Amino acid sequence: MDFELVGELTDIETIALGRGIRELPRLRRLYGKGRWRKMKGVARIRFRDGRMRLAELHWYEAHGIGKKELKRKRYLD
Repeated sequence: MDFELVGELTDIETIALGRGIRELPRLRRLYGKGRWRKMKGVARIRFRDGRMRLAELHWYEAHGIGKKELKRKRYLD
């Protein structure tokens, strides 16, 4: 990641579950079996140079494994 979260994730939604995730075999191979979900939410992020923006983020998560591969998708400000 080239950014860090500042504050909490809000407006969290599930985009896809289980077999609806295209990357499911790769996620299971890298992180293990679990009930994988692709999620999206909004958070304020800080870049390495100190700039801050409000952004939509996507990530994968599974119970017992946690959030993986947090990605910035678009800016909201």
